[in-house]
Amino acid sequence: MADKIYYPNPELAKRSHCSSMEQYREMHKKSVEDPVKFWGEIAKEFYWETPAIEDKYFSYNFDVNKGDVFIKWMEGASTNISFNLLDKAVKSGHGDKIAFYWEGNDPEDYSRLTYKKLLEETCRFANVLKSKGVTKGDRVVIYMPNILEQPIAMLACTRIGAVHSVVFAGYSSDSLAERILDSKAKILITADGVWRGEKLLLLKNICDEALEKVKKQGYQIECCVVVSHLRRLNNPQGKMNGVNGTSNGDAELTNVSWDNDRDVWWHDEMEDAEPSCYPVWLAAEDPLFILYTSGSTGKPKGLLHTTAGYMIFAATTFKYVFDYHPGDVYFCTADIGWITGHTYVVYGPLACGATSVLFEGIPFYPDKDRFWSVVDKYKVTQFYTAPTAIRSLMKFSDDYVTRHSLSSLKVLASVGEPINTEAWLWYYNIVGHGKCSISDTFFQTETGGHVITPLPGCTPMKPGSAVNDF
Repeated sequence: MADKIYYPNPELAKRSHCSSMEQYREMHKKSVEDPVKFWGEIAKEFYWETPAIEDKYFSYNFDVNKGDVFIKWMEGASTNISFNLLDKAVKSGHGDKIAFYWEGNDPEDYSRLTYKKLLEETCRFANVLKSKGVTKGDRVVIYMPNILEQPIAMLACTRIGAVHSVVFAGYSSDSLAERILDSKAKILITADGVWRGEKLLLLKNICDEALEKVKKQGYQIECCVVVSHLRRLNNPQGKMNGVNGTSNGDAELTNVSWDNDRDVWWHDEMEDAEPSCYPVWLAAEDPLFILYTSGSTGKPKGLLHTTAGYMIFAATTFKYVFDYHPGDVYFCTADIGWITGHTYVVYGPLACGATSVLFEGIPFYPDKDRFWSVVDKYKVTQFYTAPTAIRSLMKFSDDYVTRHSLSSLKVLASVGEPINTEAWLWYYNIVGHGKCSISDTFFQTETGGHVITPLPGCTPMKPGSAVNDF
């Protein structure tokens, strides 16, 4: 079966955004021969406070003999990414549409957030940041689990032109300190802690260790904003009286460290914050976020992505690679702390007005079928995870999968490393019931989005092929 060619489901292909190889080749040819027209047409789907200068739509130099290496997109244009993701959706009549279903570590801990509510919360926190002296160009480090406050914090930064730097909330205090120092962050945003399966991580204590190390290097942040997350209903050792959809900080947790001169609770700061905040209009090449590489090949490198090009690329790749349509429900299992989480949990889906599942937990808690129970619960249509997770889940009985219908699924996707043939076939046959297209995606922190992947409506695939041959 490894040599067999698998064609897209005809019903899926019929309504796909890119439904044939002929259409794909035509789009590709246009993008290469006339990129200004190709991307200019896509850009019309977004709001621009000022338009790009046509003869300076894109410019670049890769020849060091001709000067500094640079790439510039849409010179002269100005926009705001939070306005395009949120205000535009609300103004278009989609304010009551679900932006995120949130699924906590504990299956009984869940919530949801509409586009209207997400806009209001984003504006509130943008005003909180402004009250702490954060302005355009300031760096804000975010060290949080996959909770709703994380995309709110990211979007609040974009609202006022601050540059966020999300640090995966599984990194050590040394790694966090290194990133705070390198970015010269003004503010740190975190949570008191998080349960991952049955393991408790006291994130605030890790932050305090990092900030002490930063202080010894002669640098200090001005404020640490803390989400009271441990009061939620997500404690596997004995459920607490949390409220679904909110963070309840009424009770003190004595094992969470605190500095009264620096630390503030998220819920206290948000209580009186105004739910409206006029966006700061940013130039196309203004910084959007910094994301550091893992450091597996040396000192972590901070990759800077800018506003306009990233927004358009994230939206376009999300739309075509996952073939998202209105009414679909998309589920990416990535942590927001990685580039996959930035582009394909937060920015890409919201730019397309999508409804997504934001998942805090792990695949094996409370049982080996957690992913599949979430897919059935929210009638997920596009599911995106890593080959590592697929191989881990294959070790257990297929009954953990087949006990769930999974009939809503249309597109499966993988990310993180090449997918082997055995895992591809298990994913296709057991999870996808032999009817779902598989998009095997490749990209890097440096690129910000997909650079190689088959499109689910038009590309034949061979099991385990990392690159489309057709």
